Amino acid sequence: MTLDLLPLGQGARIAAVDWSRLVEEEAQRLQALGIEVGAKVSIAHRGVFGGHDPIALSIGRMTIALRRAHARVIEVEAL
Repeated sequence: MTLDLLPLGQGARIAAVDWSRLVEEEAQRLQALGIEVGAKVSIAHRGVFGGHDPIALSIGRMTIALRRAHARVIEVEAL
């Protein structure tokens, strides 16, 4: 499943990222924040308006804001 479909609070491991679907600068930013294959993640919060943007993603000891469009290119496996 893709990260945008992960249930709130469910732990997961990043299985794959389709970097080709992102602008190079966006891909570099996400990589710098620790988005990489094997990283453990969970959804901490979702936005309350319309498309539920942004998503608050817990990764390691950080919580980062991520757009749903970016979350759709990240494949995860539930833990």
